[in-house]
Amino acid sequence: MSNEEKKDISVLLEENRVFKPPEELIKQTNVKKWMDKHGIKDLDELLEKSQDLEWFWGEMAKELVEWYKPYDKVLEWDPPYVKWFAGAEYNIAHDALDKHVRTERKDKVAYIFEGEPGDVKKWTYGELYTEVNKLANALKSLGVKKGDRVGIYLPMHVELPIAMLACAKIGAIHSVVFSGFSATAFSDRLNDCKAKVAITCDFFYRRGKKVSLKKQADDAIKNSPSVEHLIVYKRTGDEVPWNEEKDLWWDEITKNQPAECETEKMDANDLLYILYTSGTTGKPKGIQHAHGGYAVGTAQTLRWVFDLKEDDIWWCAADIGWVTGHSYIVYAPLILGTTSIIYEGAPAFPEPERWWSMIEKHKVTVLYTSPTAIRAHMKLGEEYPQKCNLDSLRLLGSVGEPINPEAWIWYHKYIGKEQCPIMDTWWQTETGHFLISPLPITPLKPGSATKPLPGIAAEVYNEEAEPITNAGGNLVILKPWPGMLRGLYKDPERYENVYWSKFPNTYLAGDVSRKDEDGYFWVQGRADDVLNVAGHRIGNSEVESALVSHPKVAEAAVIGKPHELKGESITAFVVLKKGVEPSDDLKKELREHVGKEIGKIARPDEIGFVNDVPKTRSGKIMRRIIRAKAIGEKVGDISTLANPEAVEGISEAK
Repeated sequence: MSNEEKKDISVLLEENRVFKPPEELIKQTNVKKWMDKHGIKDLDELLEKSQDLEWFWGEMAKELVEWYKPYDKVLEWDPPYVKWFAGAEYNIAHDALDKHVRTERKDKVAYIFEGEPGDVKKWTYGELYTEVNKLANALKSLGVKKGDRVGIYLPMHVELPIAMLACAKIGAIHSVVFSGFSATAFSDRLNDCKAKVAITCDFFYRRGKKVSLKKQADDAIKNSPSVEHLIVYKRTGDEVPWNEEKDLWWDEITKNQPAECETEKMDANDLLYILYTSGTTGKPKGIQHAHGGYAVGTAQTLRWVFDLKEDDIWWCAADIGWVTGHSYIVYAPLILGTTSIIYEGAPAFPEPERWWSMIEKHKVTVLYTSPTAIRAHMKLGEEYPQKCNLDSLRLLGSVGEPINPEAWIWYHKYIGKEQCPIMDTWWQTETGHFLISPLPITPLKPGSATKPLPGIAAEVYNEEAEPITNAGGNLVILKPWPGMLRGLYKDPERYENVYWSKFPNTYLAGDVSRKDEDGYFWVQGRADDVLNVAGHRIGNSEVESALVSHPKVAEAAVIGKPHELKGESITAFVVLKKGVEPSDDLKKELREHVGKEIGKIARPDEIGFVNDVPKTRSGKIMRRIIRAKAIGEKVGDISTLANPEAVEGISEAK
């Protein structure tokens, strides 16, 4: 980035510029057409009217899904437990596949798969339907039935959504475990849900190497007595260890299965999946989601927030092992009949422009990715996206963490060519779908997720449960929403204590947020990732954002160290941009920069320069590990990190 371009970004940030979508774009959006149909004049009126939850979500349910048997009631709310579309018979697999094969969509491409080595395969809805049915029949032949749990340990291959849908089709509950997790993590999750069958692959490609997932699955299953069979998809065909008593090749057990499989008629509130969150301490929480409400909530939010049309090519560049992939690579896009991209490999491999060349090749129209990925590409340089034709893009999105304004501006300028609105979405594994996000008709402020979506009621509370403005507080959700979690697997007490005990009948998100005078939400990060410095609550991500807004900084991780006077002192680990040399003068410059951006109270007491900061494969900075290393405690298991070598770099920071 040239000095002139850095100056342009600084000017935009200082102006607090609001980006207003063009009128021509607004007129063509799904949400504006819906508003016109219902006589709603503007966004404020839509947000107000949609607070009639039974009316609004009832309308969405009529438009988006097909019920085997209609519901008796839209909502039954007995805090903290809910039933959406009570009395309905439903199965999400019917909406994702069955309904499409009766139409012209049977021959439409559902997924474009690109492997890291460059192989490309397209799957139509009809082909996907057949493969799901064959695997569903194979699972039934192994004794899997409605309510049984199936553990899935697969990378970014189309076989992962096939496995999920096959489970859903027969009423089994899937539990997907991210392929970057260790064998121990997989085993813990298999044991907690008592999985009957597990599914994995032989190898997959990552940064030019073949990763032996089968071997890791074997290590897990040795300690998971409930698993009766391991189904193995053959990606490379390389030799793998084999247990004749348990192991089955995917292609062999499916090849003679019928191409049709009757879809199990479920209650709309039956469980669809369990997805475990790995909290900073204690046992992972098994988040439960149900068929009916989740289908309506995910499909509706994708349809309106990203304005998906019949001819769009949608790329959610997350991993299906996380909730983002469950909701917005698998279920919602398939319900809407969308064409999606699935990419196996690393973002910048073998060339830094890999993503951008894929957008050009596949004519991607909507891209949804994380601030971490955006900052990584910023660090590489804007010359790489500029090598490729990105004119097919019309909307961009951000997910996973608060996006710092500089990354927002870079994304808007170099990827969207200043023509693509950015949908900065806030939601969680627990929420199932977006709750706070712009719509394509919303004026945008860089770094803000804007306002709660239609049908969602959110607020920022102080400790006395009073709504507050322009101060950091507890982000809460005041009313139930369709995709909400249905408790924690086998742990109702923890569910009630973690999410519902602080404020009566109110969902505690666990995030700190600020709401400005325009009603825009600025999410600052996790409450357990908030520093308490001399009585002031300061978001780690807020200080990180301030550091990254400096033109010499590529990335930053901020932690608190115990301090006898202030409670905590702020320590920052900073990755500099290419060609920038670390120095004591630069440390002083960065401290003053943070002071200017946030206030003197937020200036780091210590700054260390490092080559990288420890992150998970999904790009989440592991502050807990950084803090443990920095204060001399045991860091624990680091097998899930994408870059375990970065841990040692913390103690060697300059």
